[in-house]
Amino acid sequence: QEEITAPTASTQLDSEQALNEIYGIDLSDLKIHKGTIKNNETLGAILDRYGILPWKTEEIARSSESVFSVKKLMAGKPYYMICSADSNETARYFVYHRSAIEKVIFDLGDSTHAQIFKQTPDTIRHYADGIIEQSLYMSIVNSGAPIELAMSLADIYAWEIDFFRIQKNDEFKVIYDELVIDNVSVGIDKILACEFKHKGTVFPAYYFLQEDGHSYFDNEGQSLQKAFLKAPLNFTRISSRYSKRRFHPIQKRFKAHLGTDYAAPTGTPIKSVGDGEIIAARYTRNNGNYVKVKHNQTYTTQYLHMSKIASGIRNGVRVKQGQTIGYVGSTGLATGPHLCFRFWKNGKQVDPLTIKMPPSKPLDPKYLDDFNRDRSDYDKMLQNKALFIKPETARLDTL
Repeated sequence: QEEITAPTASTQLDSEQALNEIYGIDLSDLKIHKGTIKNNETLGAILDRYGILPWKTEEIARSSESVFSVKKLMAGKPYYMICSADSNETARYFVYHRSAIEKVIFDLGDSTHAQIFKQTPDTIRHYADGIIEQSLYMSIVNSGAPIELAMSLADIYAWEIDFFRIQKNDEFKVIYDELVIDNVSVGIDKILACEFKHKGTVFPAYYFLQEDGHSYFDNEGQSLQKAFLKAPLNFTRISSRYSKRRFHPIQKRFKAHLGTDYAAPTGTPIKSVGDGEIIAARYTRNNGNYVKVKHNQTYTTQYLHMSKIASGIRNGVRVKQGQTIGYVGSTGLATGPHLCFRFWKNGKQVDPLTIKMPPSKPLDPKYLDDFNRDRSDYDKMLQNKALFIKPETARLDTL
C-alpha cells in the first residue's frame, strides 16, 4: 500500500484534483492509504487491518446496504483508507472507486453511513480516421482513439456492414465525444457522425435525437437500424458458411450445412439478432445447448453449441434485439468453440448473409430540416480534421 499524508487541501493524488474537492472531505491532518481490492478480499478484511472490529464492520455493512452492498467490492478496483494523522491512525473514511466516475464513500464514524459521489466528466470532441490493415480494432488503436470506439462503430453499422467481412483498405472517419476526468479518458459519450468505406461504397451515419430517442441515419434520413442485426456476436471470424454440400469434420461425410459458423472464444456473448419470442431453449445431443427465437410470422433464428444459455432465457420469454441469450461454447456435435447460426424465412432455412433485411422506420418528416442542418455541419467536420485536436488523453482501462 502507498501512504500519502494530506496536511492541506492542495495535496494531489495520482494527478487528480485535491481529494477534499473531489469527496467533500476536509483532509487537514489526515493520512491517506491507497490500496487495491485483492481477489476474494472483503471489506471486513480491509477494515480489520485498521483496527475496526467485526461488530463495527457489520454495522457499516447494514447501514450502507440501501446505497451500496459491500458484497459487490470487485478485485482490482482501487480504494483509499483515510485515517487520522496521529499515532493511533484511527480510520475515518473508506473510499471505494466503483468506476472512474462513481465513488462510494463510507463514513466510519459514530453515525456510520455511505453515499455515492459522482464526479462530472468534461466532454472533448475528437476526430479519428484510419485505413484497415488487419482489423478495425487495430486501426482504432493505431489512430490513438480509445479502443471502445471500435465497438461503438460496430454497433452503429451492425445492420449495414458485416464486420466479419471487412477488407484491407476499407476506411473510416469518425467524430466522437469523449468523457474525460483530469485528462484521463473514462469512456465515449457518443459518436456524432462517421463514414465507413467498405468495398468501395461509403456508408455515412449521423446521430440525431427525436421524441422517441436517438438513432443513426444515413444522408437521406433513413434509419441505419434494420429488423435484424447483421451478425449475432462481435469481432470473430466465419469458420464455415451456409452450404448445400459441406464435408462434416466429425461425421466425415458430405452433407448440407444450413447455417453460418462463427468461431469465437468460449464465453463470448451471443445476441438475438432481432426482437422475438423464445420457442426453444434446451440441450440436444447434436445441437448442444441452443436457443431458437421466433421473430414474426416470416423469420425465425437459431443459435447452437452454446456453453450455456443466458439466465432467464426460456420458452415464452420475449427478447429484444441485441439482448444476450447465451454464450459461445462447443456443446453437442462440435469440434471447438463456435456459434452455428441458422436463419429461417417462411419456414425455409436460408443463408442470412444473402438476405436483404427489412428496414426500421425513417426519420420523422417534421425533423427533416433540423436533421439536414446537423448533417451539413457534421459533413464539414468530417472533411476538416484540422478542426480537432488529436486524442492524447490517458486511457483508464481498470476503473
